[in-house]
Amino acid sequence: MEVNSSEGFTSRRNKAIVHALCKRLLLDPENLFSESAGTCDIPHLISNIFQSSANDTSFSKNQDEVMKWATFANNVPDKKDAYHAALKDLNEDLVQKSVLLGGLKPSVADIIVFSALHDFVSHISNKEAQNYPHVIRWMDYIQNNEDFGGVFDMIVVNKAPFEHFCSIDTLDANQTAKKMSQTTKSVEKSEGNMNLKKDLPEKKAPVDDKASIDSNKVIKAAVVKAATESTKKNTEEKKKPSEKEYSEKDIECSITILNVQVGLIRKAWKHPSADSLLVEEIDLGDNNQRQVVSGLAKYYSPDDLINRRVVLITNVKPGKLREVMSSGLVLCASNQENTAVEPLIPPEGAKIGERVSFSGFDGKPEDVLNPKKKQLEKITPHLYTDEKGVATYKGIPFMTSSGPCTSSITNATIK
Repeated sequence: MEVNSSEGFTSRRNKAIVHALCKRLLLDPENLFSESAGTCDIPHLISNIFQSSANDTSFSKNQDEVMKWATFANNVPDKKDAYHAALKDLNEDLVQKSVLLGGLKPSVADIIVFSALHDFVSHISNKEAQNYPHVIRWMDYIQNNEDFGGVFDMIVVNKAPFEHFCSIDTLDANQTAKKMSQTTKSVEKSEGNMNLKKDLPEKKAPVDDKASIDSNKVIKAAVVKAATESTKKNTEEKKKPSEKEYSEKDIECSITILNVQVGLIRKAWKHPSADSLLVEEIDLGDNNQRQVVSGLAKYYSPDDLINRRVVLITNVKPGKLREVMSSGLVLCASNQENTAVEPLIPPEGAKIGERVSFSGFDGKPEDVLNPKKKQLEKITPHLYTDEKGVATYKGIPFMTSSGPCTSSITNATIK
């Protein structure tokens, strides 16, 4: 597929970038987009735009990085095969990023590259889109977090179905079936050995007839007992998953005891006495504000977190961290080296304060977790993101009314 003529492609691309940036910078695009602007290279175009604006300081702070991405956008070719090569490179760069310049807020670099790619990406097939999951995730994030003023049509992101995740009932049923099969084979083997013994010719030996009869009775009684016990065990195994008779110990270690909710960070500031900690004021709806201390200072500035939607556990026992009260735990995905850490991302449309659910796990959360029982320590090893970045508990997605919670860090631990 050719993107029409090279000249027409460049003009449309440049016009899209100008209109998107002008919306961000509160400028009039008609004053900046001329015939010459439609044919010039993107770095030169960007420099001209920012010379006309004093509304965005991010360009001067990150000028080299912004111009690097402007050059990337400028070099995106107008031929399909080469375009896919460019998407592949961008996909690899976004593996551990939410946005191009780091942090969580879209920058002018994101707007430039998004505008340059939008026309092509909005027309690729679902099959092609699967080759670039991080690009698609990033574009969906940008279009839902940046006001383009209607310049672009929304890219429809095909959410992956989650029916392949098994519920706990299905898992228990599969395990029970396996145990029943093994028990049945064991009994059949025992009975087969007895039948084999019956078919063998009797060896005449100088033994007492009464002793031989008594021995046969003992063996037969043992087989009957084994078969009876096996039948009883199978009946109990069948009954167990259907009635969900889980032990108290299982319940204590289940995700159902946690109150996991969607929150919105209204304020964030540095901890007064700990360089590695940030303090956040998180809105849970219905005038419910929660102060939480998080170890995110190494990865984000307070400004990065303001107006960020997060997923947090709200029934941990409140306590002080370095003399500052904390009443919650923000859940974050982290790679093995802890070089990339990111708060889980609720889907667009998830309601502030709504409780995150897990298919197959129903129950009322505890009012406050008991630290002495080490409940969190038993649950968190089962929290992780899958290969698509979906947050899961034992493979079951963190679900909201608008879909699953995610992270840009795949195959990561959650804690």
